[in-house]
Amino acid sequence: MQLPDSLAAVVLGIVEGLTEFLPISSTGHLILVGNWLGASGEKWKVFEVFIQLGAILAVCWAYRVKLLESVLGLFRRSGAAWRFWINLGIAFLPAAIVGLLFHHAIKQYLFTPITVCTTCVLGALVIFWVERRPRPSTVATVETITPRQALLVGLAQLFALIPGTSRSGATIIGGMIFGLSRQAATEFSFFLAIPVMFAASLFDLYKGRDLLHAADLAPFAIGFAVSFVAALLAVKWLLRFISSHNFIPFAWYRIALGAAIILYWLYTGTW
Repeated sequence: MQLPDSLAAVVLGIVEGLTEFLPISSTGHLILVGNWLGASGEKWKVFEVFIQLGAILAVCWAYRVKLLESVLGLFRRSGAAWRFWINLGIAFLPAAIVGLLFHHAIKQYLFTPITVCTTCVLGALVIFWVERRPRPSTVATVETITPRQALLVGLAQLFALIPGTSRSGATIIGGMIFGLSRQAATEFSFFLAIPVMFAASLFDLYKGRDLLHAADLAPFAIGFAVSFVAALLAVKWLLRFISSHNFIPFAWYRIALGAAIILYWLYTGTW
């Protein structure tokens, strides 16, 4: 199947926005849908990186009041504001350092169907384990996360460097393992996405800048805008969902996704 670039941009923007902040691996979805649409190749990989920026801005918009108050709190010497940003910095560093050092190796050796489908299933098993062996949470809100917990969440995020793991899945479930409530873990995952995804996306865009031309402006802008809207809807929906549900439905979905990826690869022989 081969869609015109603008239509493919709309579909991929929807996929990116809806899956980026859910614990179901946006990478796996983009691989499947991108190949199905015929949107493959180096330029489309750059496109997928670019539309992540739309998803990040959706989180910034959804939490614009809280983020602005927190930034202003730094100038007012608010202890809560300083603690919030210091914790984000602590959680950000592990992935930033390891990702920078091993970026090329990860792209070259880990972006395989076996890796993605395996991590989809393993992530599902971790979700089953965490949800069926509930631990009492010691942190109810993002503001009360300790530096130690922030570091542990940052270390959990390292697993997301492996394609198919899901960055949001690693940080949310990691946060719950280390004492955060489901709500606090989810919100901290959203906030942590801002520096992590901005840094990763801008780095990849810089490396792929030679692939871009003026003709790419329209589909890139369309994908960006659609990703923003879809991500905003997904973030609001997830916060409502977790108020009365656990993450087990996402675990079953991950298993189905892993099976779909490996079947697609075996059937088509493409990746």
